[in-house]
Amino acid sequence: MAAAALAALAVVAPSGVRAEANARGKELFQLCAQCHGPEGAGNQLVLAPAIAGLPDWYIKAQLHNFKSGTRGTHPEDTGGLRMYPMSQTLKTDEDIQTMAAYVASLPARRAAPTLEGGDATRGAKFYQVCTACHGPDGNGNQAIGSPRLTGQADWYLLSTLQKLKAGIRGSYPNAVIMRGMAGTLSDEQAMRDVIAYIMTLSSQTAAIAK
Repeated sequence: MAAAALAALAVVAPSGVRAEANARGKELFQLCAQCHGPEGAGNQLVLAPAIAGLPDWYIKAQLHNFKSGTRGTHPEDTGGLRMYPMSQTLKTDEDIQTMAAYVASLPARRAAPTLEGGDATRGAKFYQVCTACHGPDGNGNQAIGSPRLTGQADWYLLSTLQKLKAGIRGSYPNAVIMRGMAGTLSDEQAMRDVIAYIMTLSSQTAAIAK
């Protein structure tokens, strides 16, 4: 989606306008780079996920969620609490759109696995309930606001499932829906199993990309 959006922009916008928008996006991203890294590859030490190459529609949605306070305000959501004030530095919808387009244009970075003990075969069974929204390939669904799961760091997927199940991820609609979905995973072992399966989807996606 990001590539399509940028291609459309290239058709309708003069090169000077595109260069200005990209420069503005890069400027806005400097604050984000302190945690997510200059290439948007993420940093587990500061609980910052990989964001490079995420679809611009998803980035915009989450920035709006943070800015409105429907995400990132729960006292137990350490990473989210850092993002809430950061989102307030984006003063206008245009800033959010420009930031999202810039991040989406960054080359996606495949995170190295960090979790152990997950059973992908068992996880494949747990993942069946996820396919309705995230798709059998884990690439998400813009129509219902479901993000891509492939390519994301396993530690972040585990953290996200834990937050969703505990009800601290946020109060925006998809977080409320996902709390119920995360509740189908009885314990952390089940979470590790489904994540192990998602990591196999990530590997398949990477192989196709080559």
